Parts: sequence; C-alpha cells; structure tokens
Amino acid sequence: MQVSIENSGALERRMMVQVPEEQIGSQIRQKLGELARSVRIDGFRPGRAPLAVVQRQFGERVRGEVLSDTLRQSFSDALQSHQLRPVADPVFNPVAADEGQGLSYTATFEVYPEVALKPPAELSVKRPVCDIGDADIDNMLEVLRKQHASWVAVSRAGQQGDQLLVDFAGTVDGEPLERGSATDHELELGNANMIDGFEAGLTGATAGEVRTLDLHFPDPYSRADLSGKPVQFVVTVKEVRERQLPTIDDEFVTRFGVTEGGVEAFRKEVHENMQRERDRAVTRRFNRQAMEALSAAHELELPKALITAESGRLHEESRRNLSMRGVDPDRVGHPGPELFAPQAQERVKRGLLMAEVIRTSGVQATPAKVRAMVESMAASYEQPEAFVRWYYSEPGRLQEVEAMCIEEEAVNWLVAQANVSDESVSFDDLMNPGQTRAQEQSPE
Repeated sequence: MQVSIENSGALERRMMVQVPEEQIGSQIRQKLGELARSVRIDGFRPGRAPLAVVQRQFGERVRGEVLSDTLRQSFSDALQSHQLRPVADPVFNPVAADEGQGLSYTATFEVYPEVALKPPAELSVKRPVCDIGDADIDNMLEVLRKQHASWVAVSRAGQQGDQLLVDFAGTVDGEPLERGSATDHELELGNANMIDGFEAGLTGATAGEVRTLDLHFPDPYSRADLSGKPVQFVVTVKEVRERQLPTIDDEFVTRFGVTEGGVEAFRKEVHENMQRERDRAVTRRFNRQAMEALSAAHELELPKALITAESGRLHEESRRNLSMRGVDPDRVGHPGPELFAPQAQERVKRGLLMAEVIRTSGVQATPAKVRAMVESMAASYEQPEAFVRWYYSEPGRLQEVEAMCIEEEAVNWLVAQANVSDESVSFDDLMNPGQTRAQEQSPE
C-alpha cells in the first residue's frame, strides 16, 4: 500500500492511497473460496459448485465488499502510521477501483491542531468574593413573591409588566399566516416573546379593543420566504391583567414547606439556599474567567468541522430553550446555525485547550470527589438521599459528573499556578451578570 499526504490547508489534509490489485485479488479469492463451501447454486450440490461458477455469480458483489472493507481498513492503517487524528469523517473520492487496477482513492479531512500550553503562571485570574446581606435576602423574597403572584383583571389600559389575554390573526400579502393566529393567548408585556413591534403595539390597549399591527418579520428569519416581509396582525384584547403579589406571612411560607418558626425560619432557609447557590455560582464564574484568560493567551487554528457541529448544537439548544418557555422559535424569527458561529468558535477553542490542560495535568475524578459533587447537587432537593441514589443507579449519569469533576480539577491545577486576585461582587451581579450590567448601562 502506498500513501502520500498533502497539506491542503492549515488543518486540512489530502491523503492519497493506492492498494495493489494483488492484495485486492487475494482477499477476493479467499472470500469466494469461503463462499463456494457453503453457497447453494442450481445444478450443484451444496459446496460443490466450481470456483469459476461461484465467481461468475457472486464475483461483482464480493469485489464490492472487499473494496469497501479495504478502503476503511487502509484509511485506518494510514492514519495510525502517520499519527493523524481526524476531527470528523473524511470525504472519500475513488480514483480507480475497476478489476485489474487495484484501489486508488483520496481522502480529505481535517486534523486536530497541536496545542502548546503557555506557562499557567503567566495567567491573571479574578476570583469573585460575594457576601450575602439582609438586602440580598429581601430581594430574593421579592423574587419569590413575583413567582407566586396571581393575575387579576383590571379596567385600565395595559402597561409594561401587565398580562393581556388576546386573540390574534396574522396575514401576509392578504393570505392567512401559517401558525400565525391564536385564541386566548396570554401575553406579558415586556417579555419580548413576539416579533419586534407586537408588544409595543399593544401597550396602552384596553379590554375589548381591537388593534391592527402592521409589522415586518426580522431579516434574516427562520423561514426564508418571510424574511423582512410585511405582516399584519389583527389583535383583539379580551382582558388586561395586573400582577398581584402575595404578602410574606406565615401562610405564605407554608408554600415552601416551612411549618414552624414562621417568616424568620423562612428567611434563614432562604439564606442557606442562597449561600449554596452563591458557592456554585462563584465556582462557575471563577472557572469561566480562568478559561477566558487561558483562551485569550493562546492563538489556535480551529477545525471547521468542529465549529459547524458546535454551531448546530447551539442552534438546537436555543430552539429547545425557547420551546420549553412556551415560545415558538419560528414565530419569533429564531436565527439559523450560522449566527451561532462566533460562540461556537470560542467553545471549540476552550474545549481544545481544556483537553490539553487535562492531558498535561493528569488529573482524575476520584470516587470521593464524584460523591461530594453529587451530594452538593442534591442539597437543594427536598429528598437529597433519593437524588443521590437516582444518580448512582445509572452509570451514564455518573459519567457526566466525572467529566465535571475532571474539568474542575483541571481548572484547579491551572489556577493554582496562575496569578489570582480577589474581586468583590454583589449577589445580584453574581447570579445575573448580564441583566445587572444592562441595568447599569441603561439611561435613567
């Protein structure tokens, strides 16, 4: 077998393989011989048909099977002998495979980049430090009140934060819009769950009012035929509802399983939960900032195949998250996979760097570490022991935790050598960093 390899790009390889006819013919003869001992052919007893007859009847099929097996095996052998690691399945282009010519083909594929880690001591990482005070607990109680609020019909005009009960029907070019109508739809003003202009067009509406909204679909849009096109919605407002918050009293706290100690006991329990959430969030942010510093310190060529695959995963994950919130991704103009490419590039880069950190550090997930992480995850559940048993009942679940432990240990190895300094952050900024920054930057 002859193998030659060309670098057709920074990470793309073009492998040319030639397998001689002698090797192909030998395997064909062996398979035909095995077939002749078992095949049934009219006019001959089982296993007694001459090899020439077997070859005439089955030779083409056998040659196809041998060529297919030879292609896979020769490619695998060539990768191993040249120490190449493809990131995805190659594209095969047969050159010659006819009888007497052997097998010649080219395989085009990308390989993983070589990753040379810089000394971790050159990294600077901020460690978040967060103290939880009474004001933070008060804010959390307010969040819980909003989560358990009820909606009450009011006679005034709708405003931000209200819920409208509406019927609507959309048309494009005078024709009904597919999946563009609904009855008794509950729309919260300010949630931005509809296309631009829909909620703004209903602000100030009153019960019984009918409004016609002339809008445009986003461009690009998930349905190419609707991208940027004008659409008209006729909306009937059936009710305007106002959020009514419950009072925090002994009756309220019983909803959370607090039957003794009243509001003070509830505040203590909320504080403990916030501390657990704080500790997990601190670890997540610290690890993320360590990976950001690691990524910024390295320049890597990234395989296109990995970026394409990761963009697809992010796209599907985004659609799934919208659907779980009751939002139709197509109706709100969900973007295509290509718009997730920048995020995918960073994820791929960090994944490659983390793999090298794990390889270099040699860290492992010890059973004690895995157990501690599972128990930490179980602490926020009403029956933590049952949660732990559930996790240990399925090996696949533990593999996920083991991977998390290995990554955490790898980050610990990294930051143990890095230049680390403390950074004071509020609980709100720690838990909702994007939201807090947006509020700080918004005009008064």
